[in-house]
Amino acid sequence: MILVTILSPFGAMLMILLLRRMPVTLALTGATIGLAASIGLLSTTFNTTGSELLLPCLPGMPLRLVTTPLTVLLSVLVASISTLVVVYAIGYMQRDDEKARFFATLLLFISAMQTLVFAGDWILLLAAWELIGLSSYLLIGFWYQRPGVGSAATRAFLYTRSADLGLYIAAFVLIGSADTSEIAATLDTDGNAALAAGLLLLIAAMGKSAQTPLHDWLQRAMVGPTPVSALLHSATLVAAGAILLIRVAPMLPPEALQIIGIVGGITTVITGLIALGERDLTRMLAASTSSQYGLMLIAVGAGVPLAALLHLIAHAAIKSSLFLGAGVFQHSRDSTTLAELAGAGRDRPRIFIGFALSAVALAGIPPLSGFFSKDAVIAAALASPEAQLLTPFALAGTLLTGAYMARALRILWRGDARQNHLAGLGWMGSGMAVLVTLAVMLGAAFPDIARGLHATLPESTLAQGLGLGFALSGLAVGWLVPVPRLLGPLLPLARQGFAVAGGFDTWMIRPARAIAQGCEQLERNLYNGVLAVGGYALGIGRAVRHSDDRGIDGLVFALARATVNLGHRARALQTGLIHREMAITVLATALISVVLLIALTVY
Repeated sequence: MILVTILSPFGAMLMILLLRRMPVTLALTGATIGLAASIGLLSTTFNTTGSELLLPCLPGMPLRLVTTPLTVLLSVLVASISTLVVVYAIGYMQRDDEKARFFATLLLFISAMQTLVFAGDWILLLAAWELIGLSSYLLIGFWYQRPGVGSAATRAFLYTRSADLGLYIAAFVLIGSADTSEIAATLDTDGNAALAAGLLLLIAAMGKSAQTPLHDWLQRAMVGPTPVSALLHSATLVAAGAILLIRVAPMLPPEALQIIGIVGGITTVITGLIALGERDLTRMLAASTSSQYGLMLIAVGAGVPLAALLHLIAHAAIKSSLFLGAGVFQHSRDSTTLAELAGAGRDRPRIFIGFALSAVALAGIPPLSGFFSKDAVIAAALASPEAQLLTPFALAGTLLTGAYMARALRILWRGDARQNHLAGLGWMGSGMAVLVTLAVMLGAAFPDIARGLHATLPESTLAQGLGLGFALSGLAVGWLVPVPRLLGPLLPLARQGFAVAGGFDTWMIRPARAIAQGCEQLERNLYNGVLAVGGYALGIGRAVRHSDDRGIDGLVFALARATVNLGHRARALQTGLIHREMAITVLATALISVVLLIALTVY
């Protein structure tokens, strides 16, 4: 069943690439079979200790696929959101000529994410992590012909890949400490190794989950198709960072937990302010995603990963439905800027109602799912040893969530309606409707999830009261107070992404590019130097060869020719005639006598 969950979307992808036909049917079939398999695993695994599937790999290090209540629950989450996004994409991509490429890449993304969820060893997890990065790059850059799309995809890839170095080093540290690549066994690591690995894993999670200061790439990644954004932000790429920290939470020492909580708290405030100041709906939702994952890191830092998991589940349904609604508004107005979308909710009242329900759920209004998950995060913060630090962050994040969602709803509703035909609306509305239903009702399943995971949440009436109060206050402020007045001097900074002195680009990207350019120039200089030395050596070689050919070889050949000629001449003297031989003897005797006489005269 694990293999069916992973291989059904992968097999559908291969069929699409081979046949180049029926991409919609194959994509929907592969995603649906994977969903059915994950639900089947949930029904047999959720109240058990799980099982393990071993695949051959390195000696003593097999690849492991594990089913535990946590991994199966995450698998159902990924499969459910993915299948509904595929349904929505059937309508959204109806007029696109590259449906085969789109659905094939989308299915590869789903298969890689399922592999990551079930991975029971670090080697397989790293492989799945790489595939997720590759798939996201291809999907964000799907419309690569459009201006700015290629650079946005490259930026996302570089940001996340740079942070991935933390995951690689952490995996090496844990494997070296535990002498095994099995994730469950490495979670027993303690001491300095656990602290180092925890901080390194945090870096990797910050890259994937777009945490400050690595949040910039996520907003720029909104150039891809809306189904891609919905999947990235809900249950796949961005979720991978939070999932990683949730899975390794039992290993994290208090020092690492404190830093994780602080990073999450700073992110939820900074990106919440960015979302409030945004002038583009999809970019606002992207900043909101970073902020909500910041809340999840607060829960992990508070030592209650279950609260982070519940908010992950609620956020997946809520945020995917919000993005799908934004995609309908985009199709309706051919724009995602809030100025152009004024009144777009009146164009599609049913879509707006679903969008509004999800927005209110994200704000944390009962009895919607977001209320219960945010209540869990705030309760975890209140009960943690760092309550004085984490609780204000959690409450500020709740307040900002209500404010930016109310602002979006106000703009979408207040304006003139425009009646126009929208192709594929039936498919888009169907996928979104199910996700909105989940966003509304998932909170009822949270107690069962906690029991199935054999974990408990801290209960706090104070947390419920504070969460509801701050959520309502945020909604009221966002609806009634204009953003320039609300943010005041922070508005320019928020719209620049709080890029102080150029931000992350100035402090990291540009120095890295300068170093890379310096290395390139050094390499070119070395190359040119080698060419110069090589040319000089070739000149010497040619001169030596010329001297050899015309000098030494010529002298040797001349001496040889002279010797041959002398031999020919000496042979001509050997005629065999006696009178000639005697004449030569007489002449030679006379010559020798002359030489002797001269020598005697001289001495």
